Amino acid sequence: MSGPPKRLDEFGEIDRLFRPLARGNPGAFDLKDDAAVVPGREGHDLVVTKDAIVEGVHFPVGEAPDLVARKLVRVNLSDLAAKAAEPFAAFLAVAWPRGFGDREREHFAMGLASDLEGFGVDLLGGDTVSTPGPFTCTLTALGWVPAGKMVRRAGAKPGDCLLVSGTIGDGTLGLAAVRGEIDDPEGRLAYRYRIPEPRLDLRQALRRQATAAADVSDGLVADARHIAEASGVGLVLDLDRLPLSGAAATWLERQSDLANGLLRLGTGGDDYEIVCTMPADAPKPPGFTIIGEVRAGAGIEVRAAGQVVDPGAGGWTHG
Repeated sequence: MSGPPKRLDEFGEIDRLFRPLARGNPGAFDLKDDAAVVPGREGHDLVVTKDAIVEGVHFPVGEAPDLVARKLVRVNLSDLAAKAAEPFAAFLAVAWPRGFGDREREHFAMGLASDLEGFGVDLLGGDTVSTPGPFTCTLTALGWVPAGKMVRRAGAKPGDCLLVSGTIGDGTLGLAAVRGEIDDPEGRLAYRYRIPEPRLDLRQALRRQATAAADVSDGLVADARHIAEASGVGLVLDLDRLPLSGAAATWLERQSDLANGLLRLGTGGDDYEIVCTMPADAPKPPGFTIIGEVRAGAGIEVRAAGQVVDPGAGGWTHG
């Protein structure tokens, strides 16, 4: 009788699961070398970002591996979006937990392949290891911007407007829906949490008009504060002006304390929209909402339900 199929070793796993994701990029060398080559691009700067996600911290325990892979890609591309960069390549590191068999690994690779191809990103290399700890994966994402045009957190000036793209609050409500804490009959909130959309469509507007920008990952208040601190300015953020989806607006209407409800939406994070500053006399690009202003000084003043409120940390803090 034949025994159970032998699990692929690291190199067999790379060959079967990950080599196709290089998509023939010559600098990847078919993922058969110890390093990759990234040729320069005339007139452009290379922008590099890296985010890690950990089971039980950034995604629920037992989450489907393909969804984990897709979220990993998207949260990293969101950083590039905030820098007005065009993504083109990535490096992957994965720590497989105990009990994570071939099926789970294949599903992870399928989710990764789906989004890397969808966003036009080639896998240039990385590493796979095993761990007695939780499922952990990281992506290093690479993008191009015209030389000198990366939009930093620093650069906001007194008198600028504070704006945010899209809608805010669906990420934190989506996590609550995944946990079964709120109703989400059509699954839209859970989908927004699990499969965020990096705002790569906004890079031209950011290059033309933004003086500073960050993606909304930790929480709108926290990420706006990052801009204020990097720029050496103060901010006023009015949560009464938050752009909300229909689902978030419905949830907010049911809250007995409007200010606390707005604070939850504005500090919950996982929205992956873009918070940025632009000159007050610049035309507001489509898809953005003005939510405050930049002023001289330091710190951030947050208003909700017509009053100044204490936002605490303003969002997720990294321990």
